[in-house]
Amino acid sequence: MESLKTTPITAWHRKQNAKMAAFAGFDMPIQYEGIIAEHNHTRQAVGIFDICHMGEFSLRGPGAKAALGALVTQDLDTLAPGKCRYGFLLNEAGCVLDDLIIYCLDDDAYMLVVNGACEENDFAWLSKHLAAGPELTNISSKTGKIDVQGPKSLEVISEILGSGFQSPGYFNFMRTIWQGEPVLVSRTGYTGELGYELYLDSSLALVMWEALAAHPLVKPVGLGARDTLRLEMGYPLYGQDLDTEHTPAEAGFGPLLGKKTTFIGQDALANVRQRLVALEVPGRRSARHYDVVCLPGGEEVGVVTSGSFAPSLGHCIALAYVRADAFENELFAVRTQRGDLEAKRTGLPFYTKGTARMKLI
Repeated sequence: MESLKTTPITAWHRKQNAKMAAFAGFDMPIQYEGIIAEHNHTRQAVGIFDICHMGEFSLRGPGAKAALGALVTQDLDTLAPGKCRYGFLLNEAGCVLDDLIIYCLDDDAYMLVVNGACEENDFAWLSKHLAAGPELTNISSKTGKIDVQGPKSLEVISEILGSGFQSPGYFNFMRTIWQGEPVLVSRTGYTGELGYELYLDSSLALVMWEALAAHPLVKPVGLGARDTLRLEMGYPLYGQDLDTEHTPAEAGFGPLLGKKTTFIGQDALANVRQRLVALEVPGRRSARHYDVVCLPGGEEVGVVTSGSFAPSLGHCIALAYVRADAFENELFAVRTQRGDLEAKRTGLPFYTKGTARMKLI
């Protein structure tokens, strides 16, 4: 059995008696004091997340914009330096190889942030399909990433980074210096709350983590609460809600796919066979990944991709792919091992009180 990789913060997690498990090939913390407690603390104050397992690529050189633009769904013509944008890397069938955020560092200079489990395949795909000219470099091993999330995160970040920090706008980033080293600070957020992502040299990741963890407003948060937080916002998880069997159009991201320049997989996006539906399930019994979704009469129409109790809402929620012709139904049933659960179609996000887009003075 291949040994798990570690982040610069793994030993710290273990010293804190975090519950650990394999994730994306890494030894990662699932929870510390408990998923619900960590979830609620992030909604109310500040949670920090070790995201050093994510992959980062640098693409630089003449022609980088055109070369990258031919492979991703993001419109790079409208992505100015200092801004970042969410989108997808597709195969020829229009299905999702990965979802990623692209940072425009300068003219013809980009950083791509990809899922840790997809890092190796993404780099190989990009290397194979990029036009000659710009240089693609995998900088994952030397890049640390810590996410600071919660309505009070600006207060924490400002105290840690000092006077050189000025909060960027939503889906923008800025650069500063901390302990003599560069730090890139972006504001996107996977939890739906006001939050920041810190990119810094991996040698500084533990030092930054310990400084953040020592703040009285901060608690460390594991992957368990990260999952419930993102699900409450309706954000998809690669490998569950996004995969190589579905297009981003089927996952509900049609509005992000309208750029005029061509990209791999573009022609296949019009074929919508299934659609990702948001379901509310009363009570605390959860629908789980792979549970079958039926119409009230019993006809099977789809499968659950993500499901959990939603601590902020007090009931269960789920995402599921259903046949496109069944998507408009209001009522569904989820077939679980313990019997059927009633489910009602709803809109996204499930949780509507997030602070991610709040205006800052």
